[in-house]
Amino acid sequence: MEPYVVCFVTVDTPENAVKIASSLVQEKIAACVNIIDSIRSFYWWEGKICDEKEALLIIKTRSSFFEKIQKRVKELHPYKVPEIICLEITDGLPEYLSWIHDSTNY
Repeated sequence: MEPYVVCFVTVDTPENAVKIASSLVQEKIAACVNIIDSIRSFYWWEGKICDEKEALLIIKTRSSFFEKIQKRVKELHPYKVPEIICLEITDGLPEYLSWIHDSTNY
């Protein structure tokens, strides 16, 4: 089986999180997207430290779909430079990894 990944995306509102999550799953480029709708992020942006409330998307997909995820998130995301990062799943329940495979079909 091919490698699988978990991607993290932060977004400004729970509504935008739902819009992105539902799009990725509907389009079958993500098997599952969890939304944590209240996180607090501190980061540098345009020369100052920002302190913002955001939502976090946790996206499970095939590694070969990362470029499609990245492209779609950038189309739907309100930020000029959204956080879109990807980590390889090095191990997992084989049945769950098979489910990711079966649930994604671009």
